[in-house]
Amino acid sequence: MANFLDPAILFFIFGVFAGAVKSNLEIPQPISRFLSLYLLMALGLKGGFALHKSGFTEEIALSLGLAVLLAIFIPLIGYRILKTKLNTFDAAAIAATYGSVSAVTFITATQYLDQFNIPYGGHMAAAMALMESPAIILAIVLANKARSSHAAQTNTKLKPTGISKILHESFTDGAQLLLLGSMVVGLLSGDSGQRLMAPFSIDLFKGMLAFFLLDMGLMAARNIQGLQGKPLITLLYAVGSPLSHALIALALCKLIGLPLGNTILLMVLASSASYIAVPAVLRHALPEVNPALYMGMSLGVTFPFNIILGIPLYAMLAKIIL
Repeated sequence: MANFLDPAILFFIFGVFAGAVKSNLEIPQPISRFLSLYLLMALGLKGGFALHKSGFTEEIALSLGLAVLLAIFIPLIGYRILKTKLNTFDAAAIAATYGSVSAVTFITATQYLDQFNIPYGGHMAAAMALMESPAIILAIVLANKARSSHAAQTNTKLKPTGISKILHESFTDGAQLLLLGSMVVGLLSGDSGQRLMAPFSIDLFKGMLAFFLLDMGLMAARNIQGLQGKPLITLLYAVGSPLSHALIALALCKLIGLPLGNTILLMVLASSASYIAVPAVLRHALPEVNPALYMGMSLGVTFPFNIILGIPLYAMLAKIIL
């Protein structure tokens, strides 16, 4: 119940309501972009300051390795399931979207942990960054394979997507660079940097997050319309995959003995779906797929589910199992 009374969550719910009733309330795109960059910068600084205190440990190495493993495994199993009901291009696009991560869901989860005084490692921001790209790589490989098969069947000339350009865009994405660069700044500046940046990266954070979640609520209400007329499996996958992916992450965290806070964040990362970075790449890598499909699923269904219900549910399950 405490999660529902959190101001940031309430602003998100308000945004969903305003979007559902077709209000003309909107956050100008430049402001929305600024809020997104601010949140990533503040999160990166917080992670860097924490890493300065803890140093690089075996637990950190295990967490980062598990994050990469999940980022590879989740899109592969998702593609296997989805292609039984959808064409290969749609299956690859959705698998990539759900194999990647949502930075805002992760940031909201860190605020949840802070609210309940559950400690977690600052390196988890780096885990989030590492989980962004593997799904994109797999989607391009699967899409090129599908194009090769289609070209062979129709005797047409193959035009595969240039993977090098897509990978460059993925690894040099401004949001990722800002997150990692901020971590380096926090790591190098240490305690003195933390004291100097506290008014910016700590005091303002909650209000900025609430403002951004208001915008995300408006977007979620509008994007769910993209699922109208789509196969039932898309709606089932949008709700069922977060739960199953979170449980997979929980089992692996239990196996290697990660602490509660890091486990919850890995569950959140595994259960989330990208609605900014990956869709931007997929528009070029998979032009055969209508963006309304994967945007409607990730932003219209999975994001609200995780923000309102998923995060406290994953935390409760982790407390029971660990």
